[in-house]
Amino acid sequence: MAAVPLGLKAVDHVNGKIDEAKLSGETVTVWLLDGTTSAYLGIVLAVLLLFGVVYEALPTAKWGRTLGKKLLGLEVRDIEAHEPPAFGAALRRWLVYSVPGLLAVGLVGVVWCLFDRPWHQCWHDKAANTFVAG
Repeated sequence: MAAVPLGLKAVDHVNGKIDEAKLSGETVTVWLLDGTTSAYLGIVLAVLLLFGVVYEALPTAKWGRTLGKKLLGLEVRDIEAHEPPAFGAALRRWLVYSVPGLLAVGLVGVVWCLFDRPWHQCWHDKAANTFVAG
């Protein structure tokens, strides 16, 4: 949700720079990433990281599931201990899921679990040494 207003502000900022460049009548380079837009990007990334820690990593480490997983009757477990993963593993699991998820390659990592044996692990489970139990 934080991305939408900040994204609109960034677009307005860049469009303003483009309009200024057009009015100047000179050939100028308009950078999409400058002090203003990079600050917006930093805020959006910080909000996403905070949301990921609060919604995904902390509940996964404490209870082995998020609200969505609880509703579906699923739990994330450490492969060796069969307990909820440690916070570091839960955070690593979320990061490996979300960062490639911003790119198309994230879809391959999620579909991976359909063919993985014996634990049916996606890439983020492999990185955190976890599995999802039903």
